[in-house]
Order: sequence, then structure tokens, then C-alpha cells
Amino acid sequence: MAGNGVFVDIIEGDVFKYYSEGEWKKSASGKSVAIINPTTRKTQYKVQACTQEEVNKVMEVAKAAQKSWSKTPLWKRAELLHKAAAILKEHKAPIAECLVKEIAKPAKDAVTEVVRSGDLVSYTAEEGVRILGEGKFLVSDSFPGNERTKYCLTSKIPLGVILAIPPFNYPVNLAVSKIAPALIAGNSLVLKPPTQGAVACLHMVHCFHLAGFPKGLISCVTGKGSEIGDFLTMHPGVHCISFTGGDTGVAISKKAGMIPLQMELGGKDACIVLEDADLDLAAGSIVKGGFSYSGQRCTAVKVVLVMESVADTLVEKVNAKVAKLTVGPPEDDCDITPVVSESSANFIEGLVMDAKQKNATFCQQYKREGNLIWPLLLDNVRPDMRIAWEEPFGPVLPVIRINSVEEGIHHCNASNFGLQGCVFTKDINKAILISDAMETGTVQINSAPARGPDHFPFQGIKDSGIGSQGITNSINMMTKVKTTVINLPTPSYTMGKL
Repeated sequence: MAGNGVFVDIIEGDVFKYYSEGEWKKSASGKSVAIINPTTRKTQYKVQACTQEEVNKVMEVAKAAQKSWSKTPLWKRAELLHKAAAILKEHKAPIAECLVKEIAKPAKDAVTEVVRSGDLVSYTAEEGVRILGEGKFLVSDSFPGNERTKYCLTSKIPLGVILAIPPFNYPVNLAVSKIAPALIAGNSLVLKPPTQGAVACLHMVHCFHLAGFPKGLISCVTGKGSEIGDFLTMHPGVHCISFTGGDTGVAISKKAGMIPLQMELGGKDACIVLEDADLDLAAGSIVKGGFSYSGQRCTAVKVVLVMESVADTLVEKVNAKVAKLTVGPPEDDCDITPVVSESSANFIEGLVMDAKQKNATFCQQYKREGNLIWPLLLDNVRPDMRIAWEEPFGPVLPVIRINSVEEGIHHCNASNFGLQGCVFTKDINKAILISDAMETGTVQINSAPARGPDHFPFQGIKDSGIGSQGITNSINMMTKVKTTVINLPTPSYTMGKL
């Protein structure tokens, strides 16, 4: 159970503590932030409302801890990460319970997220040893006009203090995808979890605590965005921000100053279906991609662009699969569970009502109870409808019928977003040409969009983000190149053939 067993130290009364200097603490504010269970719509947990003074202290401690951590042998950093990964997977049940109650993630998927997170930490440890254990050697006479009088040695060094801000939908997995690369690279880490998902994050951080990382190296501050949000992202002690979320990321990037940013800010992932596509494969991928975790995924299929000649058949196949989706509470492992908040449900309903007013074809009756919205496929959607462009982050999927490949590509590229997309066709030449033409960070051929496997590059263009994620890219992004040049008194050449 959450807050019990090995996790007993992270809670006092009914309020979970924040983590600083290797200790679980109560905020001097004496205030807390309520976390609402999306299913019951009642307060499930409470977390500390940290103050700006406490953030200052966390930053001060993180800076000091990073200096000694950067001198810790690489193998030792990896060893501690492996230990944290094992502890995380050992305690998957109470962490998964938090995910079920905080964000209404289906029980089975919640366990999978925690296990996947442990695997990510272990992989990062291994990959970090490989990447950071190698340097580069350059000689000067490879550039015109130079003799071999200079030897250049390059290595990767840590940036300093990394601020990690994960989103509600994968609060554990997308936290460790930032934490593990930061730590293996020799940085310290300050985590600001989302409100919905904060308690799962606190449990995850305790697993790193139990692994024995140095005090102050990892911190986790909770609280109101209005009080500590901008204060954190604009803090002079932060040397890099890794953020996953929505529009807030745009504001962060404008205020952050001259520090590296890793931003993943959502998408309107387009699925283009050609005449020669395997329609059974496409339909299965569309339902999985559009409706798993109630569509609350950045990489969910957000709009289907299907050739008119096969549209009726595809819609029929998708509807047959939608009819089999189970709807209900996450504890019952239902396919469709309540969306994260009432405001999210209201936003989704606004998109649906706009489509209804403009005569989209409703393949199912629109149904909502509280935060629970039944899966809905909207056919004959036109570009003048909001749902054609806006990201619902819910179980509502629009279908736009197209008469040419160019029309589908145009709609995809006219979006402000460019995270992922997918193409269904049996013609690999067409697939490559369409992929090259789509203005998105990743294009999946004959499969739904997906962030993983976690070592694959993951990036968006346009309003979908800055930089690239994925384990290798994150390690590289959280380091900088340091160069040492040895100047020789006379040219020096390697031995020739005797």
C-alpha cells in the first residue's frame, strides 16, 4: 500500500513529504496541495506546498552535491543506478497503486510503467558507461595549413543541476527518463513532479534514496505552480531543463535563458491510410494508438487521414473494435478509464460539441459520466472543425477522408504540431516518400505512433518540442564537450613503416 512498509518515512499524517538533503521533510508553509482521484473526484492524497525559500535551499544543496558526484567513478554511478532499478521493480505494486488512484491508469498498465522505468534506469547505466567512458583524439594536421603540433583530447562533462519536470500521464517513466541520464552523466537532479502523479513520483524517488545515492544529489519538490513553477524554471542555479508536457513548455522556453532545453510538448499525430493498406492492421493500430490510456498520450493517434476509396471499410473495422473496448474504473483494468480531471473532460466535450454542431458523423453516441468519456469515433470531419487541429487528450478520434496522398500530407504539415505520425501502405517506396514529406519528428510505417523503445530517439518539431530524447540523446544533451589541447614544440608523427 502507498505510504506503508519501506515507504512509511515519506508520509506524516495524511500529507506526503518532499525530499531534500537525503531526508523526507515537511514544508515550513504548513500548507498542502490536494490530489483528486479522477474516478471518485474526491481528494485521494495530499502533498507539501513547498516555498521559494525551500527551493533555494534545494538548489544550494544540489550544487554542492553535484561537485562531489562528478568525481564519483563512472562504474560506481552505474552500480547505484542498477541498485535503484532493482528496488523500483521490487516495489512496483505500491507505486502502481498510486498511478491507478492519481491518474486513473489501468492497473495492468500501471505495473508495466514501473517495470519499464526500472528497465530504463538499468539500460541508461550501461549506455552511460559506454558513451562517457570514451573520449576523442584529434590531430592538427588534418586541417589545411597545420603541421602535427597539436593533440586535441575531448571528453563529456556534466552540465551541473538538471531540473526535471515530467507530465501526469507517465509521471514515473518520464521522470526516470530524465533522472537516470542526468545522474550517470555526473549531474545532480531536482524533480518537480506534476500534481496528478506526484505521490507516485515521491515513491519512485524513495527507491533512489534506498539505493544509497549521496545526500542532496536528488531532490523532489512539490507545490503549486503559481508559487514555485516560474521560480524553479527561472532559477539561476538550474543549468538544464528537461520538460515533458503541454503549452507550459512554450512559456518555460521563453523565460529560461541561456541553458540547454529538452522539451516535448504534445502532438496531433496524423495517421495516413492508403488504398493498398492492410486495413485490419491499420484498424487495430488506430484503436490501440487512439484509445489506449483513454487517448491521454502525446503519441496517440490524433487524426486519421484515409483515402476515400477505403474509408467506409476502415471506419467499419475501427467501429467493430471500438465496440469491444471496456469502459470503467482503472482498478478493473478497463481499456477506457476516466480522464485526468474535470477540466480535461470539459475541454474534450467542447471539441465534441463543436464537431456535432458542424455535422460530423458520430459513429457512437456521445456519453459522459463525470470524468469518464466513452470512446468516440467521428467520421466525415472537416478542416473547419476544432477536433481536426486541437489535441483532445481523450478518447475521441476524428476521421478525415482524403482524395490524394498530397491532401493527407498537407493536413499533417499544416498543423502547429510535429511530434509523430504514421503511414499504412504495402508499398515501401510510397511509405518512404510520404515519411520524408511529413513534418514530424518520427514517422511509423505500418504501426501506431509510440515513444518507445526508450533507447530510440524521440523528438518533435515545430510546437512539439526542442531537442531529442531517448536514452543516448538524453545523456549527450545533459553533458557538454570539454577540450584539452596539447601543444608540441615540434611536429610529431606516428611511426612509419620500417
